[in-house]
Amino acid sequence: MTAARIPVTDEISLDPAEIEETFVRASGPGGQNVNKVSSAVMLRFDVERSPSLDGWTKTRLMRAAGTKMTKDGVLVLKAQESRDQSLNRAAALQRLIEMIQAASVRPKVRRATKPTYSSKLKRLDGKSRRAGVKAGRGKVSFNE
Repeated sequence: MTAARIPVTDEISLDPAEIEETFVRASGPGGQNVNKVSSAVMLRFDVERSPSLDGWTKTRLMRAAGTKMTKDGVLVLKAQESRDQSLNRAAALQRLIEMIQAASVRPKVRRATKPTYSSKLKRLDGKSRRAGVKAGRGKVSFNE
């Protein structure tokens, strides 16, 4: 039986087989626990070969991942916030989902517009007022 797909957005869902998890020992404080238990999670997701993502989302995700992306197009996330392996697995998966969601949002196309007639008048009026204020700061002449 195949595992249920992981929902990311309305259009995107991931096959759990695309995600590879390995467990390593966490760094940092933790006493003897850190030396004995492999609670940190290294999540690997092959962005380049993923059939779940379209080309546009792949490109944006690879650009946004930065140093988390390998040369082969594999996204590597490490989660070691918790001492509990299952919490770290959930945190790494959540981080992956958030990254894909952010990459899948298409930015609005910006269209150049011309300034309106009234906005031009307001700008020129403001400039002339400012020029008047600055002109009033000149030297005072006593020619009466």
